[in-house]
Amino acid sequence: MTTRGENSTAVFFGGVVPASEAEVRMAERIGAVLAEAGFSLVHGGYNGLMEAVARGAAAKGGEITAVTLSGKRQEWGDFNPHVTEAIHLPTFGNRLDHYFAHADVVVGMGGGVGTLHELTAALYYAGNIRPVPVWLAGSTALNLLSYLKQEGWLFETTRPLGFITEIVTTMDFADALTRLLTEPSGGQA
Repeated sequence: MTTRGENSTAVFFGGVVPASEAEVRMAERIGAVLAEAGFSLVHGGYNGLMEAVARGAAAKGGEITAVTLSGKRQEWGDFNPHVTEAIHLPTFGNRLDHYFAHADVVVGMGGGVGTLHELTAALYYAGNIRPVPVWLAGSTALNLLSYLKQEGWLFETTRPLGFITEIVTTMDFADALTRLLTEPSGGQA
């Protein structure tokens, strides 16, 4: 794969309790593909899907940064063993700001209410602040996207939704990454 993603950052949002073994495998492959393309990985740093994506990135020599809240280590536990750098910030807002300020692409999968918060913040940010690509991968995230559209929480206006890409398979992910790295528009509609 090309190294055109060198010095680029992928932010990953995924939960500590994966929906399925298939999503764990998908997250691991996503991490590997990102690292092969030269992307560094930024995520919460913990287990579940975060650990799976980090494991995949680490297997390909990727850099993995955990961004978490100050003072939560005792409550939330240690980072997964693949983390190469840690950033501790004082508030959720600071944490989200850090994610989005550094994101060249946001990848979201399933998780709990924390992941839901991060994904909806990413959708708002990309639609209203800076058009960073947001890729929703796996059945849980795609079901969320479908629900948000069906219930009118997310809709096309003067701000198009072309920044969102639906990722059903790891091949879809690899294709989206190739478009991001090779097309002038970054593969966005």
